[in-house]
Amino acid sequence: MTTPRDLMFVALDPASGRPPGQGELSLGLAGAELIDLVDAGAAELDGDHIVPAGVDAPDDALLRAAASVLVREEPYESVDDWLWRRGRDLFSAYQAALEEEGLLTRQRGRRLPFRAGSEPTLVDSPERRRAAGRLTAEEPVLTALVAAVLIHDESADGFGGSDGSAESVDLPDGAEAVLAAVGDAELELAAVRQRRDVEQAAFDNIWRGV
Repeated sequence: MTTPRDLMFVALDPASGRPPGQGELSLGLAGAELIDLVDAGAAELDGDHIVPAGVDAPDDALLRAAASVLVREEPYESVDDWLWRRGRDLFSAYQAALEEEGLLTRQRGRRLPFRAGSEPTLVDSPERRRAAGRLTAEEPVLTALVAAVLIHDESADGFGGSDGSAESVDLPDGAEAVLAAVGDAELELAAVRQRRDVEQAAFDNIWRGV
């Protein structure tokens, strides 16, 4: 199993509380992929830039796909740019993979058993229990990612963000910088959505007055 897969299991588990939006989770998944690639030696961080390394990616289709799209010429891609580029629709890719493997199903209503857009539901599996155990044990990387995407609707303080508080936990090489970038990207996404909501509300008010 991989860190992004464990993040998906935790995010979709009803016991985790309010789940994040797909955008928040996609950014978190991109960060989790990068952490795993660095940990496996398939990439290195040079400051805030990602440098491909000579080691092959772990034996996971989605991690191999991530490794295959690393920018391999200077100037190398920044961690922030990676999160937004790789994170685009990444939730859907992981959801499809888990469904294909039988680890995720779709609940069908009795009256409308083939209704589109039904909620994804995790099956009871060793993979799901492993991810839950990793979170229960407060494994630093997964715990930090959970906090960053606000799965528990709690502050990400202490788990990587622009305040640099990830220094208080024991993290693998490179993970602290990635987690800080994930935290900043999540804040940026929230700000963009807030601006859109304000603009939409102003637009609606104009039409109400016409």
